Amino acid sequence: MNGNESKSADSKKVVIELRDVKRDFLVGDETVHALRGVSFKIYEGEFVTIMGKSGSGKSTLLNQLGCLDTPTSGEYFLDGVSVRSMSKSQRAVLRNRKIGFIFQNYNLLPKTTSVENVELPLMYNPEVSAKERRERAIAALKAVGLGDRLYHMSNQMSGGQMQRVAIARALVNNPAVILADEATGNLDTRTSFEILVLFQKLHAEGRTIIFVTHNPDIAHYSSRDIQLRDGHIISDEYNHNILSAAEGLAALPANSDE
Repeated sequence: MNGNESKSADSKKVVIELRDVKRDFLVGDETVHALRGVSFKIYEGEFVTIMGKSGSGKSTLLNQLGCLDTPTSGEYFLDGVSVRSMSKSQRAVLRNRKIGFIFQNYNLLPKTTSVENVELPLMYNPEVSAKERRERAIAALKAVGLGDRLYHMSNQMSGGQMQRVAIARALVNNPAVILADEATGNLDTRTSFEILVLFQKLHAEGRTIIFVTHNPDIAHYSSRDIQLRDGHIISDEYNHNILSAAEGLAALPANSDE
């Protein structure tokens, strides 16, 4: 990080901060050190890829960032709130309000319409009325280009459409951070580019995005890339030459998949 970047970063809000986070697991008689002292800050409006091969600690890190697990030692602050000392139920509330999850396998409810799937995170928020819930769900679906699929069931949609519903569901609570786990992992090349175009659009709108992946190509489209190996960060670099997913999509050969 050069002087200019650290200066501009200092004036931005810190959304996520990890301080020397370690996570150990007992497997039989052996202690596995999945995270060996991970520290970084993620600022509002960054699009960060977190990369690593299987066994690098990236799934463990994802669970920490998503408040699904707590560190063995070290501190994790999400939007200024310390997560480590929280109870499970406190973490569940924080997770619901502050994080929008997007999974590789979409995790949509079957036999349920797009709107109902997107409304789900708001069900746990007593401050949101049924009318507002419906309005916000429709607005989120329109934002991801699914205004014409509001009442389609999830089993009536393609993989790309289901992932868009999942992205709308992640957006509906206006979270502090969007946490995507291999969000293009199950999609073909063209659809992957379409989803990346959407992520870049959300980034341009000022959303904070963390995209966990083992696919090095994704890092060309993010603003920063953190690489993990054996529970350590081995690199943390800003991308000075962000590629356009829209241009990548336009450059693909005409689709013959009927």
